[in-house]
Amino acid sequence: MSDLDHLLDLQANDTTADQLRHRRETLPERARLVELDERHRALEQETAEPRAERDRLAREQKRLEDEVATVEEKAASVDRQLYGGGVTSPKEAQALQADLESLKRRQSQLEDMVLEVMEQLEPVEAALAESDAALGQVATERAQVEAALADAEQAVEAELAQVTAARAELAAQVPTELLAEYERLRPQMGGIAVARLSGPTCQGCHLTLAAAEVDEIRRRPADALVHCPDCGRLLVR
Repeated sequence: MSDLDHLLDLQANDTTADQLRHRRETLPERARLVELDERHRALEQETAEPRAERDRLAREQKRLEDEVATVEEKAASVDRQLYGGGVTSPKEAQALQADLESLKRRQSQLEDMVLEVMEQLEPVEAALAESDAALGQVATERAQVEAALADAEQAVEAELAQVTAARAELAAQVPTELLAEYERLRPQMGGIAVARLSGPTCQGCHLTLAAAEVDEIRRRPADALVHCPDCGRLLVR
């Protein structure tokens, strides 16, 4: 094999490594994670207003229940005064009875208000429960996809390690000057720095060279570095 044939083998190895790196960066699990994160954000945004409404109603329910408890305590105190045997004046008893009835009416009003708030809360909490279930499903799937991504990455890394390990031996078979030219060209040529000249066609850019250009290339010494006049890649004749 010629030095350029060895260089082709090195390029094949480097191309495989590039493909593996590209596969690692474009694993479908990565795209799925992005989709799941977008879904999670969308659900969070959708539930922001219902959560705020749920919290507002819960605070209102708590306030009303606290007021009910306060009124109940006052009514119990008035009841004890009224029926505890300490009231002897009819006027005082009448006033206490009026207070007790007023407190009972207020308690009933407050309890009705609590029921109204609870009725408003019920559909909001039901909707939030569905959203929370959906968020839970997203979280579960995300964990599964993350695990699958880790496995896929590990498999690609194992292949890449083998290809990378083989590169040193392949590079050692290429003369220093030729290797340096290859390394210079490779990033400029999208990773393909050397190509075969098949008839009059460069297999790198797939352009057909002029007959005079082909004749001039074929007259060059076998060990001379020849570049494609169109794309600049090294040519293997």
